[in-house]
Amino acid sequence: MFLKSLGYLGVKTTDVEGWRKFGRDFLGMQLAKGDGQALSFRMDAAQQRLTVADADENGLSHMGWEVAGPDTLDSLASRLECAGVSVRHGNKELCEQRRVTDLIVFADPVGNRLEAFYGLGMASGKFVPGRTMSGFRTGDMGIGHAVLMVPDATAVLSFYREILGFRLSDYFERPFKAFFLHLNNRHHSLAILEMGSIGTHHLMFETLSLDDVGQAYDLALVDEGRIATTIGRHTNDQVVSFYAKSPSGFLVECGWGGLSVDVENWKPYEVVHGPSLWGHDRNWLSPDKQEEARQIRFAAARAGARAPVHVIDGLFDASPS
Repeated sequence: MFLKSLGYLGVKTTDVEGWRKFGRDFLGMQLAKGDGQALSFRMDAAQQRLTVADADENGLSHMGWEVAGPDTLDSLASRLECAGVSVRHGNKELCEQRRVTDLIVFADPVGNRLEAFYGLGMASGKFVPGRTMSGFRTGDMGIGHAVLMVPDATAVLSFYREILGFRLSDYFERPFKAFFLHLNNRHHSLAILEMGSIGTHHLMFETLSLDDVGQAYDLALVDEGRIATTIGRHTNDQVVSFYAKSPSGFLVECGWGGLSVDVENWKPYEVVHGPSLWGHDRNWLSPDKQEEARQIRFAAARAGARAPVHVIDGLFDASPS
């Protein structure tokens, strides 16, 4: 496996000032650098994890995937080139912008810009969140996950699994097709949704406390139009979360309590109870798909579907044996 984790993300936006408030005051990230054209946010000890740049369009500009070191980076570049993927080595200026030692740049089959890097720069000062909160669950698992929309998942899944080495965690077919891929103990660092279009569906950042999510939900409730998916619990990664509309239009999932997978022994499976055990009413779905999703949740409840209560250092199952 070449890649270790999702190390950083880049966003393009027509509303830099909106992202300043969204990233700092709502998500709770630390604003490390900010001017009228570009922002840089911290989530932990790293110098930066999320960058936002002024643009004529909105979306995800790049994803940065960490590798172990220079030998792995060179091996990955060779593998990509052998597979017919164009690879460009990052120059000194780009490496300085990303706060890394070295990187390569390439694209997936639908044009998403990917960067593989090593040597993420660490900050000299302690992480100070933008609002009172416990912080973010990062470390070896990376900064969260990205979810991409594609018209047809076949070629994209082949690229990420067969060339880059992602492993399938699970998938579901209803109310839409979705495939969840992992690199490390995080249940998924990437997900592919077959939605008939190309774009970014959402980014997810996991907090260290359930209360961090609840307090963000309170903030979203008084910001009209901010909530895109109500609070709920996912079936597969078991995260408790809600989704907020970002200033770039795509969604950001604020969550807690993600399932840790055993990478070497994990067996992929089909999730038959749909994406959520409860909650997560999705106002971005069509009315008929919203109703289908609700009926799937009601069926899961009738079937007695439950998940363990999570804590960061492990699992505690208080349900009857």
